[in-house]
Amino acid sequence: MDTSEVKALREELENHLNNELLPFWLKRIKDSRNGGYLTHFDRFGNDSGEDEKSLISQTRSLYTMSSALRAGYANGDFKDLAAHGIDFLISKMWDREAGGFFWMCNREGEVTIDSKVLYGQSFAIYSLSEYTLATGDPAGAEYACMLFDLIQKHCTDTMHGGYFEMFGRQWNLSGPGSSGGDRKTMDVHMHLMEAFTTLYECTGEEVHRRKLLEVIELLLKRILHPAYKTGIPQFYRDWSIAPQIKFDIIWGWDRFSAEGSKGNATDNTCYGHNAEFAWLLIHALDILKADRNEYSDVLRKIFDHTVDNGIDREFGGVYVEGPHAGGVYDREKEFWQQAEVLIGLLDAVIIFGDRKYWEAYKNVHRFVLDRMVNRGVGEWFPLMSRKGEPVWTHMSHSWKINYHTVRSMIQSIDRLRKIEDKFQNEIV
Repeated sequence: MDTSEVKALREELENHLNNELLPFWLKRIKDSRNGGYLTHFDRFGNDSGEDEKSLISQTRSLYTMSSALRAGYANGDFKDLAAHGIDFLISKMWDREAGGFFWMCNREGEVTIDSKVLYGQSFAIYSLSEYTLATGDPAGAEYACMLFDLIQKHCTDTMHGGYFEMFGRQWNLSGPGSSGGDRKTMDVHMHLMEAFTTLYECTGEEVHRRKLLEVIELLLKRILHPAYKTGIPQFYRDWSIAPQIKFDIIWGWDRFSAEGSKGNATDNTCYGHNAEFAWLLIHALDILKADRNEYSDVLRKIFDHTVDNGIDREFGGVYVEGPHAGGVYDREKEFWQQAEVLIGLLDAVIIFGDRKYWEAYKNVHRFVLDRMVNRGVGEWFPLMSRKGEPVWTHMSHSWKINYHTVRSMIQSIDRLRKIEDKFQNEIV
């Protein structure tokens, strides 16, 4: 491997992160008037004025500020912004009666949707744990632990395993169908693994370790396709495969595309989710001090499926989704899938050393830096055509925020440094 090439790519990401991406958020995100974070910006980085603060946008932004601080990109601004975010989250969005965090507030912090959505609760645990790891302030861990206990009490399916996901304010399970009460998803259980990993890293408590191991086993045995090891999006309570539907309360939806569609509502897998699951699993194993080698077969299958089916070798970047056996349904390019595949492919290079993973990484790297970054503004376009033309142009809203983009740059830079060190040592 050409270490000068690795170094050049790393420096390109560092320049983007330090001079475009982080400055975009530092200049805009703080709501000095109402507390919390401003999260709605148009193509030009202007506040687009939507009067809402979602649990997703507030927790993900808290994670971003905290993770940048912990990774060493910080200055006093990041620490202050993290403290600013957790104060709003706890004072305005925490339900002091029933516990847990409300799904949606307006800018002033008045609750507009009081549902308890497990997807949002998982990001609260993730961000609060990261906040304590970054700052040493025990408040994050305190609320993360309380929320963890509430989830075990109210969301656990004691009959079939896993977790129910959609609830009313009093943790009453929602109805079936589009209300989501009869569904379980890969998305939520993957993010619970992510959250429990950081919670265990933060607390070291045995119960957090056990529940992390439990959700990993469930993901591997129930949620991955038994043959292809690709993620299955939705299930019924008993883990029979359910057709993929849109819920009444959404956190983002892989829309039916002008350049592709879901060929079969029970036979589609998302390339971004698969790569994200793989690298989050690797990270969880490292925090658990577990042996990666025991999982090498499933990891290689996931990475191979992603590279063989999800990479657009003509125009660059990662497709949205396709059938488990291979192929593509949707050829558009979503920002978060590019972000997660970058990290996953670098892990594949580090673990397996296969040249095809490195070539695939460079493909996605070039698509992101050449096409997806909104130059002169600093954030990424959320959705692009196959050829790299913007389809959606906002820089941020309640679902599209800084978590994927900033995390991808921080994690990818770290892995590129490891690859540089590894090959330099081998040469020596």
